[in-house]
Amino acid sequence: MKRIFCLVLVAVFFLGFSGPPGVHAQRRKISIKLASMVPENTPWGAKLNQMSREWAQITGGEVELVVYHNSVAGGEDDVVRKLRLNQIQGAVLTSFGLNAISPEILTLSCPFLIRNEGELDAVLENLKPELERRIDEKGFFTLAWSKAGWAKVFAKTPVTFPADLKRMKIATNPNEPEMEQALKTIGYPVVPVNSSETIVALNSGRIDAVYQSPVLVASMQVFGITKYMTSINIAPVMGGIVLNRTAWRAIPDRYKSRIIESAKNIEREMDGEIQRLEREAISTMIRYGLRIQQLTPEQDQVWYDDVERSYPAMLGTTLDRDIFGRIDTILKNYRSRR
Repeated sequence: MKRIFCLVLVAVFFLGFSGPPGVHAQRRKISIKLASMVPENTPWGAKLNQMSREWAQITGGEVELVVYHNSVAGGEDDVVRKLRLNQIQGAVLTSFGLNAISPEILTLSCPFLIRNEGELDAVLENLKPELERRIDEKGFFTLAWSKAGWAKVFAKTPVTFPADLKRMKIATNPNEPEMEQALKTIGYPVVPVNSSETIVALNSGRIDAVYQSPVLVASMQVFGITKYMTSINIAPVMGGIVLNRTAWRAIPDRYKSRIIESAKNIEREMDGEIQRLEREAISTMIRYGLRIQQLTPEQDQVWYDDVERSYPAMLGTTLDRDIFGRIDTILKNYRSRR
């Protein structure tokens, strides 16, 4: 009897965890909660929902991607904290959210360092593997990058030269102290303002200008007050889709290449979509009274010369010295071929 009892225990130990058909499949289901700051009824929201469907199809339902749109999971600081605690497993982050994971990322958004789409493509082509390696070292996996347009100056009065902007109070995000410090180093007066308070701050005179992507300015409806947009690009608005290491390791290896391919397809499709949205946003705002301060190449150069004098003071403090040096080398090589 003892021998039979022992054999039964062994059988239960080796077979009992599989259970009847269906139980094993249920236990194998992996649910990944992904946070997004973007509303669901936008192209980005639609693409994330598409990616969710594709992952279910790729894995036969074994991996379930649940997207929490419209900042339901909180602001970027909250989201990064929840990623580390595994309360959520993935997120769509801007460069500032990525910077909270790996501070080197913010260098991509250094004012007037990267100046146009061609330069941004050259930098990303050369630098993405290194940036992804650094993010991986912090416990995250980068599924895709996103180019979300260009930050520009929107002001109550025309801004043509740096001196014009230095006479204004510029809104900054209170959750982005590094960018606030960068702008202060250049000589721009800054005032931390939550995005929800921007219109009130503009109306009260607390601020005179904002620097944001045209798409965001159009959605916030602040262009009725900041009627002048300066044509020069301040910096690219970057983002990325990341998973924490726990989630990435949980996904069976046999699915990973196709899941990455799905995310990269979203990345490529959104690059073109964002450019279209930016053009449409500017056109719409012009119809409602926005005026463009179109600068000449010579006027652009005044801005570049002005800010370049401030770069040394930012290195090693606001900006990562190594990444800045590598970006600078890439850009010099790119510009020498133009």
